[in-house]
Amino acid sequence: MENKNIGYDAAEIAQLKKECEAENSNFVYFEDEEDYGHSQDEYAHFQFVGDFKGREVIYDAVIYTLRLHHSSLTYEEAEKRAVKQYPLYTPMENRDENFKANDALDEEVEVFITELIEEIEENEEVKVQENVEIDEDFEYGVGLDVCLNVDEIDDEVVEKFIADFLGNKLKLDETLYSFHSEEEDDE
Repeated sequence: MENKNIGYDAAEIAQLKKECEAENSNFVYFEDEEDYGHSQDEYAHFQFVGDFKGREVIYDAVIYTLRLHHSSLTYEEAEKRAVKQYPLYTPMENRDENFKANDALDEEVEVFITELIEEIEENEEVKVQENVEIDEDFEYGVGLDVCLNVDEIDDEVVEKFIADFLGNKLKLDETLYSFHSEEEDDE
């Protein structure tokens, strides 16, 4: 039994083209229900029409800055180390309705994670590079996960990515980068 991917459906594609035309753009933003706590200018979710393996399809893409990607990976690494140090700590994404809060432990672990993040950044343990992951088995069209070394994600960045991607002109920077958190100090 084949699962029909409506991202290849002609009516769906026509509808997206109509939405793009109404926006006078080659893409439309897709509003995510969840707020992931990141800055709006570091991430965008959008859809556009293109060809994939000789068939017209809707691409469902997320694009984010290299700095945001680095910060996410750094946090994940720090949290993983914190869980080893504090086995009773339950990370936020693992908490359910049966979770019993322990504010003192949470506070202690948050401070520890912050210290670990500083250490990981100082030692440049996490390195990232531009990349594009294509998910052919996506539930709606073809999924794209795009990470670019830009300061912010705006219409111009998205439009350039789409033009380069569809025109087979996309050149990714293979340099490995490491970032430091921006200090909020008043100097």
